[in-house]
Amino acid sequence: MAPRSARVRAGVLGLGLALAACLPVPAAAAAAAPTSVTTPTVEELRLDRAVPREILDASGFDTVTPEFARRLGAAHSYAQARHVVVREGSALWRRAVDRAQGRGPAGGELSRDDDRPLYWARLGMTREVRSWDPGFDLSEGQRATLLADLERTSRGQTDIRRPQDAKGLKRVLVTGFDPFTLDRDVRISNPSGASALALDGTVIETARGPARVETAVFPVRWRDFAEGTVERALRPYLRRVDLFTTVSQGRVGRFDVERTNGAWRGGFPDNENVSRTGTVPVADPASQPQWTTTTLPYREIVAADTGRFPVYDNTSVTEIPAGGTGPVVRPDGPTAGSSARAGGGGDYLSNEIAYRATLLRDRLGLRETLPGGHVHTPVLQFGAGNTDPATGAVTDPEFVRNRLDIIAQVRAIVAVAVSGAAG
Repeated sequence: MAPRSARVRAGVLGLGLALAACLPVPAAAAAAAPTSVTTPTVEELRLDRAVPREILDASGFDTVTPEFARRLGAAHSYAQARHVVVREGSALWRRAVDRAQGRGPAGGELSRDDDRPLYWARLGMTREVRSWDPGFDLSEGQRATLLADLERTSRGQTDIRRPQDAKGLKRVLVTGFDPFTLDRDVRISNPSGASALALDGTVIETARGPARVETAVFPVRWRDFAEGTVERALRPYLRRVDLFTTVSQGRVGRFDVERTNGAWRGGFPDNENVSRTGTVPVADPASQPQWTTTTLPYREIVAADTGRFPVYDNTSVTEIPAGGTGPVVRPDGPTAGSSARAGGGGDYLSNEIAYRATLLRDRLGLRETLPGGHVHTPVLQFGAGNTDPATGAVTDPEFVRNRLDIIAQVRAIVAVAVSGAAG
């Protein structure tokens, strides 16, 4: 694997600022009526706990929010504020990727493979924007635009690159997620997000030649998905890549390649402690299918020796059969005319990102030509003596080993997927 070169990254800041300047301001923002500051979200309030502060201190990311607040406070107009937000959001993503890939100082004793500094630093920045009271009128819509810019740039969603055509170079898009279930254990890390940081901009050698990987991460929030964050981030790139996979944390001790994704939200609370139950909301619901399927080469992935964890072709779904009234588990996939109640990946946001990404693939007419689907990683577990959230350490050697092994296996699975893809 070859790390992203400085030359590839050189134009990122200028491009991000240019995009920010060119993006249309929503109609609600144009009026620029003054608005009061808004209260922190449930996610942002968790920053006041001891563990997030320890994670930020132990990684050097404790300086991110104070520096951002100083620069934002120096803005004298909405345009200047937007410039600051785009610049600093992009810088946070690059800093997290660089740290994960061994560039620059570690900033503390926390291992470089850790995805949590990015998550908690981003929340510090969004809380700052939410509570900022500038010396000029800032409309509710303008503040919302600043927050949206910060989310997209700090998640790598505006940093996806398509390098100049090179003979034999395959292009791969991989997505991960934020940590979640933080009220159960605020120390939680998400190996899919850690994999995204470790793989972004790298080149993987495969049996079909080199493959360049670009990544982004997504929030664990129902509302963002309903507002189209997945489609907005992926649509510009699906026609330009040779393979994509969304990745999330799944079951204990195993990887799963999810064969089928369902159009159903099961209601498990998200990172804002909000529940949503019902059909996955998408554009043009009249043409919305109940199920979508993977086009990843799942047979080759399952058969390959990719790492210490077993990899399964997961074909199970939960459906309401045609004419039926109650849910039925189908080990071999859905039956004709059934209604989805859970895909192979369940009924939470991991299933939903898989459904949305593969539905977008199909609606773009790429079903037969673009390999894409979802991979679930094992649950990232702490060491045997470090399982109590109230008294446990934020990291331990087994925890780090487990995360590194999962990251390495995600990389190997991507290599096998590229090698096994037709075309």
